[in-house]
Amino acid sequence: MATYDLQPEMSAAVVADSVIDAIESQQYAFIVVNFANGDMVGHTAKREAILAAVEALDGHVGRLLDAAVKANYSVIVTADHGNCEEMVDPITGAPQTQHTSYPVPCLIIDEQAWQLSSVGGLSNIAPTVLTLMGLAKPAVMQSRSLLLKPLQSNVHLASYEGAA
Repeated sequence: MATYDLQPEMSAAVVADSVIDAIESQQYAFIVVNFANGDMVGHTAKREAILAAVEALDGHVGRLLDAAVKANYSVIVTADHGNCEEMVDPITGAPQTQHTSYPVPCLIIDEQAWQLSSVGGLSNIAPTVLTLMGLAKPAVMQSRSLLLKPLQSNVHLASYEGAA
């Protein structure tokens, strides 16, 4: 395809299906997945395509998260930069086609409730993964895990299909 706005869903369905198959196989202790839609379609600065890309990701990431939770996987959802959240440069009014420098969210899903650090960056992700996997952090890693300590929790999360 000439530009990503022509197919904003890209290969998200195929990627999600492949990862869900890997999760359900229970053969992998660690899985990394990159959905590039927000980045690649974001570079086009075309509003409708960006919205379609985010909408596609919403559905496919949701399916993947459902499979991960069902299989008792811990999940970290984050990014290394923003892009599609700002389609117009606020100063010039021109289309924004570059990466943004805004902080990006980090969502951690785990059966254990955790006290989380209120600050962090990309360098904190690897130590956080090691904590979730119960592995020691190598001395060469300078950053700390985003997971400060386990919490007692009386919250129960459930997913229900269909309407009440």
